[in-house]
Amino acid sequence: MILSASRRTDIPAFYSEWFMNRLRTGYLLTRNPFNPAQIRRIDLSPKKIDCIVFWTKDPAPLLSALDEIDEMGYRYYFQFTLTPYDRVIERNLRPKEELIETFVALSKRLGRNRLFWRYDPIILNDSLTTDFHVRHFTELCERLCTYTNNVTISFVDLYHKLKTPLIREIAVDEITEVSRTFSNIAGQHRISVRACCEQTDLSQYGIHPASCIDHEVVENLCGHPVIAKPDKNQRPGCGCISSVDVGVYNTCKNGCVYCYANYSLESVEANNARHNPMGDFLIESTCKEGV
Repeated sequence: MILSASRRTDIPAFYSEWFMNRLRTGYLLTRNPFNPAQIRRIDLSPKKIDCIVFWTKDPAPLLSALDEIDEMGYRYYFQFTLTPYDRVIERNLRPKEELIETFVALSKRLGRNRLFWRYDPIILNDSLTTDFHVRHFTELCERLCTYTNNVTISFVDLYHKLKTPLIREIAVDEITEVSRTFSNIAGQHRISVRACCEQTDLSQYGIHPASCIDHEVVENLCGHPVIAKPDKNQRPGCGCISSVDVGVYNTCKNGCVYCYANYSLESVEANNARHNPMGDFLIESTCKEGV
């Protein structure tokens, strides 16, 4: 089994204590986000878990626990989202310079093969122009090229929840221009670019579809074959293999205006009031998922 922790919320940033308590206990309980009455018990024995994939914008709270996770016998890697946006877009993140330092520290701890950089979503508006992205992407490539082999990009999707003038639809010609330029920049720094769930064919720029939970990466990390099927629960174009996500919608406190996993700040606050670090569930009682 592959554990996804998590596409639905930032477990390393906000729920590391709970997650470690569940690993020590050996199981956790999850609810189907579309049918909360449907409960599943997940066996967290290292013999049952082939790999853990951590998704995060700030893994710092989990770093001190990595030695213990290693001693337990788990295999894992990180998908680390690092963008140049300020707190207008990503309201509650630490300063980006500190996050870059955390990225470097994590790479030195794990190795560049287990740390995947995400520059997503790409947002274009009057202030977040193509030139803005080219300038900052170049700087981040210069800073991170020693510490990762890959970067995954995606262009923002206009989910019905997104009610902000900061986000607009991105034209195909804008997608191709940014992608072509990014591919050239990343190539100069020996970083491979992949695109997450993009409908536009970017292969002519050397950008192929991403598989963030990747079969080959997982098998290389485990050191043995892993039986896995494509994940049919993801968006069209997703190349990921199947996993079990242990997060909960409407619980991430990063406050990003582009977030697809939160319905409202009020629902996040209500759900976090039900969080018990010692509980079997990430969110106790009936949660307001809003999806």
